[in-house]
Amino acid sequence: METCKTTFLKHGLRSRILLGALLLLAGIWIFTAAFTAKAAGGLEMSTSYPGQTVSAGDEMSFSLDFSNSSGSGSSVALSVTSIPEGWSGHFEGDGAEISSVYVKSGENEDLAAFQVEIPADAAQGTYEISLLAQSGSMSSSLTLSLTISEEQTGGGALETDYAEQEGATGTSFSFSTTIQNNTASEQSYSLSASAPTDWTVTFTPSDESTQVSSVTVDARSTQTVSISVTPPENVEAGEYTIPISAISASESLSADLTVNITGTYGLDLSTPSGVLSFDATANKQTSVTVNVTNTGNVDLQNINLTSSAPTDWTVEFSESSISVLEAGSTYEVTAYVTPADDAMSGDYTLTLSADASDASDDTEFRVTVKTETIWGIVAVILICIAAGGLYLVFRKYGRR
Repeated sequence: METCKTTFLKHGLRSRILLGALLLLAGIWIFTAAFTAKAAGGLEMSTSYPGQTVSAGDEMSFSLDFSNSSGSGSSVALSVTSIPEGWSGHFEGDGAEISSVYVKSGENEDLAAFQVEIPADAAQGTYEISLLAQSGSMSSSLTLSLTISEEQTGGGALETDYAEQEGATGTSFSFSTTIQNNTASEQSYSLSASAPTDWTVTFTPSDESTQVSSVTVDARSTQTVSISVTPPENVEAGEYTIPISAISASESLSADLTVNITGTYGLDLSTPSGVLSFDATANKQTSVTVNVTNTGNVDLQNINLTSSAPTDWTVEFSESSISVLEAGSTYEVTAYVTPADDAMSGDYTLTLSADASDASDDTEFRVTVKTETIWGIVAVILICIAAGGLYLVFRKYGRR
């Protein structure tokens, strides 16, 4: 019985010793962990706005604050642990590039800054930059998140006011086009147009009078260019598209100009020989051949023929109207002119007209009127009779 009691006491003592050792080790581990955690958490690097929406080509500056709770100041090394490809960044202090900063105990606001340059051709998306501040066992990391949205990308624009215009053949068109440079640097744009054959396209800056083939646009700025488009004289009616482009070293801008040619309308009224005079006899019909020509490039419809003649004259046409006259074609019509029966000999003016809804022409003719030959003979006879009568009277009574 005594032996069992002694054995029990020995085992209890060992258990107590083992338990005390375990408690001591646990205390040491907790103290060490707490000290390490305190040391690691003694330094903090931060910025007020670590996540921002930016534009391609921007240069951003992030103000850096430091907190040191270690109880004493220390020199902290600064480094960039990751940055997107093509981007660049560095730390600055008092305007100079730095690689470390002395952080006093406590709060240190605006102690340094991180400068980052975003490429002008950066695509839309979210990009992250990782920064590290380290001093011995103390360290702090900071992640900057920069988002380039579709509206913020650096791509430019080529925009035209009234890009679609309409006019008749022979019209010169003027377009006001604006080049938008959204990049962070000045850009020189080469200007060109792909116009149909024999068309002329010129570019003139809005603030100049000289034609140019390129323009320089400041960063984040615009330049307005006047584009003159001149079709050839014989261009056919229809819709024409003229692609234009503005190309710089970093981007290619393009747009389309549209010209709708409505055609030209023209009428010409003349004679086959071009002679605009003829002879006529009082109260006798005289025929005159006239040509009605469509000088435009659009068919004309419902052409009416009319006249303006002296009082009591009669003018009739073989056809008083032409239903359709194709572009460039000529139609022959006969005008029948009858002077008044009491028309005296002499020159008269007669006007013939051709009128359509889109074109018209008036032609003036000189008409020389002659009396009938029989009246001339009668007049001669009467003169002879009068002269004979006078002769007889003088002969009979002359001596007296």
